[in-house]
Amino acid sequence: MDVINYAAEHRLLTLARGHPYERDAFRGLFEGLDEYDVCHAEQPVAQRLLGPQACDDFDAIVCYDMPGVDFTCDDAPGLVEPDATFRDNYLAMLERGIGMVFMHHAIAAWPAWPEYAEIIGGRFHYRPATLRGADYPDSGYRHKVEHTLSVVGDHPVTADLPATFIMTDELYLCPVFEDDVIPLLRSSYGFTPDNFYSASRAVAGEMFTREGWTHPGGSNLVGWVKRYRASPIVYLQGGDDGAAMANEHFRALLHNAVRWVGSAEAHRWARVPNESGPAGAEP
Repeated sequence: MDVINYAAEHRLLTLARGHPYERDAFRGLFEGLDEYDVCHAEQPVAQRLLGPQACDDFDAIVCYDMPGVDFTCDDAPGLVEPDATFRDNYLAMLERGIGMVFMHHAIAAWPAWPEYAEIIGGRFHYRPATLRGADYPDSGYRHKVEHTLSVVGDHPVTADLPATFIMTDELYLCPVFEDDVIPLLRSSYGFTPDNFYSASRAVAGEMFTREGWTHPGGSNLVGWVKRYRASPIVYLQGGDDGAAMANEHFRALLHNAVRWVGSAEAHRWARVPNESGPAGAEP
């Protein structure tokens, strides 16, 4: 059972699971957010907490989960469509306004719900799919890549970070809606198919292969800010394992993201949809 921090001024909900993850390392990511009482929940129960009432219960939500992908079915992965009630409640929550931080594999969630990709700013595909009218093969993954991240956005989420820093982490080759987001971080790694492996083949039990698979070259954008309806949103591609989560700069980045999406300034910015271009101006 989590210890309740009665002295905390704010409340944070974290949602996890989707594939195996290091629970202690994930929970440890939030140490130091002393002004937040952190509530950890796992899927599938976690999604019952999402709806307009969450705006009263929490100041921010961190999603490290992957609902809507069934790895247990005969023809895995199965793509599960959320029911209409869940979709309506989720969108009502975003309409009221709540700070959202999506991490790592959360970009693969709800692949059978097209609007979810619009909420996050891209999508990772475990199966070939159509997105925004374009056909895509299954996405690419690469574990334990040592790469340099460069800060490309002057923003509260990247405040006090060095201009560049090194991480070892899993990276994704998948569609990113660059025109609809504010860029924060770019990777030095080459986002080309010869540097990644097929996600579909991995699910079939053939790890670390790209035989018979190819993918269009992708974006090296690995962190961004956007708004959806009245909600400020951050996506961070990092955080695959305990080593990545232990990176001091990634930890600072995540803390900045949580504090920003939960701030009054971020909410004011999110409610002005035409302030500057499709993604809005810096708050």
